[in-house]
Amino acid sequence: MKILVLGGAGMVGQKLAQSIASGGLGNVSVDELILHDIVEARPVSADFAVRSLIGNMADNAEATRLAALEADIIFHLAAIVSGEAETDFEKGWNTNARGSWQFLEALKQTHEASGGRYRPRLVFTSSIAVFGGPYPDKIGDEFLSAPQSSYGAQKAVTELLVTDYSRKGFIDGISIRLPTVVVRPGKANLAASSFFSGIIREPLNGKEALLPVDTDVRHWHVSPRTAVGFLTHAATLPTSLLQGRLAINMPGISCTVAEQIEALRSIAGEEAVRLIKREPDELVIRLVSGWPRDFDPQRALALGFRADKSFEDIIRVYIEDDLDRSGRLVGATQ
Repeated sequence: MKILVLGGAGMVGQKLAQSIASGGLGNVSVDELILHDIVEARPVSADFAVRSLIGNMADNAEATRLAALEADIIFHLAAIVSGEAETDFEKGWNTNARGSWQFLEALKQTHEASGGRYRPRLVFTSSIAVFGGPYPDKIGDEFLSAPQSSYGAQKAVTELLVTDYSRKGFIDGISIRLPTVVVRPGKANLAASSFFSGIIREPLNGKEALLPVDTDVRHWHVSPRTAVGFLTHAATLPTSLLQGRLAINMPGISCTVAEQIEALRSIAGEEAVRLIKREPDELVIRLVSGWPRDFDPQRALALGFRADKSFEDIIRVYIEDDLDRSGRLVGATQ
């Protein structure tokens, strides 16, 4: 099979590519892996062909070129992040919504040109940003989607498109609503949620981290390793099991910032915690105040999706997979 990863140069895209290259995709026999992004993706080594394509999916010609590849499985991770989508309204809608619609329309045209033969599995990475308050203590699978940010609205629109293009038989789609992915390696990005990673990542690397919100802020998290597991599981899950409700809340870990910091203290000690400095940011505070805090994802659990067991485990995943081994684990106690 041919696999296409849109957003293949991003952090999750790269980890997904490495996972497919090293372990395949379940019982799927992979012949070719194509990584597409607006910048060139880092190459991965595999026993099958791997190539990188550069282009902007929001361009109609690029969407047509990608659809013409006739990939059997498509992972749609391409997007600009929440903070940028909120501050640059036009770019957010052009990339996250119009770009997705153009690509789905290109897939529809390829399906029709093939006489209905071509119908790819498409896994869309949606977000818990599709929800808006007021919230119950735990968001269940019946809670309505009512986003309170441009990013959340763009993700919700694309979910509806994926569902309708699937209903009409042009694609075989599924949308997975990811928790906030932490701990992200590398530098902070423009996502409003980037501090959730920063207050763990920077201290573990001996650097100061800025905390823009109060420590009683509660949020829903998943490690990069587990997020990749969600994607690969969704790629081979029979969508008939979803009974037409193709958007699913993924499981995760609910914890406060204070609990994150305690988890860091338990693993790396007080020296690391002292590197976290409080610096309020009103935009981030406003955005975070409208985010979900906890879920009861019974559908996903019944379908075989599994979360991390604790926030300490999420930190350990970062240490095992991404901590700069040329540095040191500050104040390590274990």
